[in-house]
Amino acid sequence: MTVERTERESEIMARLSGDGALTVAALATDFGVSEVTIRTDLRALEQQGMLVRTRGGARPATLKTILQREKLNVDAKARIAQAAAAMVRDEDAVMVEAGTTTAMIVKYLSGRSGVQLVTNSALAFANARALPMLTVILTGGVFRRESESFVGPTAERAIASFNTRVAFLGTDGFSPERGLTTRFVEGGQVASLMRDRAEETWLVVDSSKYGQAGFVSFLPLSGVTGVITDSGLPPEAAEAIQEHTQLCVV
Repeated sequence: MTVERTERESEIMARLSGDGALTVAALATDFGVSEVTIRTDLRALEQQGMLVRTRGGARPATLKTILQREKLNVDAKARIAQAAAAMVRDEDAVMVEAGTTTAMIVKYLSGRSGVQLVTNSALAFANARALPMLTVILTGGVFRRESESFVGPTAERAIASFNTRVAFLGTDGFSPERGLTTRFVEGGQVASLMRDRAEETWLVVDSSKYGQAGFVSFLPLSGVTGVITDSGLPPEAAEAIQEHTQLCVV
């Protein structure tokens, strides 16, 4: 291994630690080498267990699973989920996207009757199984263990078959500048499609996600009806959000 390659790989790992995900095209441009060279670097780093290659790039090998994230900010997520569930009416049609906070919404629908629920979330499905008054449609598709979600063409075709009054989306990070973001392209595609098939769409997210950014931006803040979050949101952030959409703080 040349010194130049050693330095390049060290820089790749430093960037991955800060950015969370990288693309082959951007790395090739930044380092002034071919995409073939970058792919070789990423393959070598993956063999060392330093990262995981993705289509067109790489992500950290230590990415937290959704089951680990489910244990974070539990109280705030519960308040947010309860506020979202309060928006659901009897005989309603609802879409719930994969995520820890979105899945929790289903737990608080026990008092509703005749609700039809469309979801790509294995966690939401697990919560819904205990509520016989809900009619649950699980999209199917390719199962992603990292997010306990179903994605891909099968999931997208299923979602496109339904029309609902409201959709609840999650995010890995959000801001006025970057909008709603996620780690995975497929997750962003599912969320965008749910927004398109619902009369109104709410982002349910705890305040720790404000200012963070996942790999992919999939919707602007103005693309959702509003944001439901907790009181940990700084006042200046609240003002910035309200320039683009409604805000509900719980």
